[in-house]
Amino acid sequence: MLRPTMIGALALCAFAASAVVYAQTAQFGTAEEARALLDRAVASMKPDPANTIAQINKGEGGFKDRDLYVFCYADDKVVAHGNDPTRVGLPTKDLKDTTGKLYGEEMLRVAQEGKIAEVSYMFPRPGPDTTPVSKVALVTKVADHVCAVGYYKQD
Repeated sequence: MLRPTMIGALALCAFAASAVVYAQTAQFGTAEEARALLDRAVASMKPDPANTIAQINKGEGGFKDRDLYVFCYADDKVVAHGNDPTRVGLPTKDLKDTTGKLYGEEMLRVAQEGKIAEVSYMFPRPGPDTTPVSKVALVTKVADHVCAVGYYKQD
């Protein structure tokens, strides 16, 4: 009698633990979700870049999901940023992480129309914690713009 009760209790604990792990990871976007968000942004940019950029900057249009957001460069500056509108207007060549990596220049260099490149750098997650963590940006070119969505690596 005690053995079936113990097995049931252990199974319940395992289920609860897996639910907690899922809930913790679901608060952050995945590489696949970042790619889907980038694909959505590209599809919107092609017919109407000005409207898409305006939506990204206003936080509208579904271009932000948890810690995933779209950002775009044009004319050597940030023109859209779905998480921090104060970054709009910053020169792309000056964008560097805490290690000194010039990730903005690298994104401009690797971006190609119809292809997705990856650029790794250190950047804080959205929210109050400003500690830089490992981030991978999925980058592509859409006409005269370079657009990206970054996801944060899970440790």
